[in-house]
Amino acid sequence: CKRHLENIFKVLNETELEGDKKFSGKENKELGKAIRAASADHVPMNYISRCLDLARQGFVSIEFEEYDTDWNSEAYATVSGQNSNNSIRIPNKFFEALEKGEEWELISRISGETIRTIKANELWDMISEAAWQSADPGVQFDDTINEWHTCPQDGRINASNPCSEYMFLDNTACNLASLNLVKFLDPVTGMFEVEKYIHACELWTMVLEISVLMAQFPSKEIAMRSYQYRTLGLGFANIGALLMRLGHPYDSEVGRQIAGAITAIMGGTAYKTSALMAKEHGAFERYEANKDDMMRVMKNHLLAAQGKTKGYVGLTVTPQPLNAKKIEKYLSGAAVKAWEEAVELGQKHGYRNAQTTVIAPTGTIGLVMDCDTTGIEPDFALVKFKKLAGGGYFKIINQSVPPALKNLGYKDSEIEAIIKYAVGHGTLNQSPGVDHERLRNLGFTDEKITAIENSLESAFDISFVFNKYTLGEDFIRDTLKVSDEKLSDPNLNLLKEIGFTDKDIQAAN
Repeated sequence: CKRHLENIFKVLNETELEGDKKFSGKENKELGKAIRAASADHVPMNYISRCLDLARQGFVSIEFEEYDTDWNSEAYATVSGQNSNNSIRIPNKFFEALEKGEEWELISRISGETIRTIKANELWDMISEAAWQSADPGVQFDDTINEWHTCPQDGRINASNPCSEYMFLDNTACNLASLNLVKFLDPVTGMFEVEKYIHACELWTMVLEISVLMAQFPSKEIAMRSYQYRTLGLGFANIGALLMRLGHPYDSEVGRQIAGAITAIMGGTAYKTSALMAKEHGAFERYEANKDDMMRVMKNHLLAAQGKTKGYVGLTVTPQPLNAKKIEKYLSGAAVKAWEEAVELGQKHGYRNAQTTVIAPTGTIGLVMDCDTTGIEPDFALVKFKKLAGGGYFKIINQSVPPALKNLGYKDSEIEAIIKYAVGHGTLNQSPGVDHERLRNLGFTDEKITAIENSLESAFDISFVFNKYTLGEDFIRDTLKVSDEKLSDPNLNLLKEIGFTDKDIQAAN
């Protein structure tokens, strides 16, 4: 990667072409050659694309550190931050400075003194580029978070938990529960089963309330505050797959409104249930001290569910309200009803819990829950390679793709063809570039072809299958006429050695 990416920059720095021609592999022949060479050597296309993006921005080189990225390597065990999430709290005044092109003060957290000033847009570019390259830092909007805080009389919200879904007072904690949204999709009607979803939200709000009584805590203060505020963490996962199965793009107004309605139903139902539990067992200990603020937040939620653009209290930035015109009435109606009940019952009884819902990333538990997508995220790839601890890979397609295609009107034969195109046919029989007939002409026996076929499923690339471990050294030396010197070369690409071109291998892959 380092060699090829540096070569791409070298070609771009030396070319006399300008404008778009400079970055076109078709117009800039040397660049095209460099890109093809990198691609043939399996340099990821997003690395190449990033180099071109950086070059367009004026960069003339790239720093590409070389290290072992294997999950059980020394680097993973020794480099700090491998299992941490890094976020930055940003107040609204920073964005005001950004809009006006002003300077921003960097202040010492210990002394409170200004260490230095920097242009707000320069700092924002640094934050954005770092997030683009590594997904860190995340951005948390400090003023908005605190304006939706249900217990501001007891202190501000300074930070979140490591995964950034739980926002509350210092030294508090909550247990999480996530619902797989696809399980509430009726396979016959294709409709989201709202009543079942509401029932699940009610049930799991009670389960999490019980967990407050049963949980063990790492410190006395966290234990005490958990009893005082009784914060819960009900959430969901697989919204991306749900939208896919419904036939709506994730990045669409309809998709956003459906996600908003489902989230509103969950939030309103959880607070309604919390109010009913308060009727039986009393509100959380610090409710009366924060009653006015909590009811203000609840009423703001109701206004958003009703689609209102005005009337919010205590907000600098108003929320994006639900738009009932964009989604089916049963969804928007359920969202409004849930929040009407939450506010009405809360005014009568208070709430058993200071907070009821969060939406966690659900990375690992999403896999266990049989989710195709995690948390509120879209799918990052329709086809995934999962590395196996015992070696090799297996290749899977998002399981929501077949039903999504069916809902969009594709025929069974078309769906099967699309899936095979995406995942691959899993065989070299009648494959373009490298097929059984060409292999037999080179001396491959049925036994060797069967050995190749049996290894394809766990291979990331077909070149990895053609090796001395699959075929045996004697066969490669005696039948394929590869010398001992080349056979011992760890960089040997056997397919190339016996006459297949990069184009052949790419087509077969």
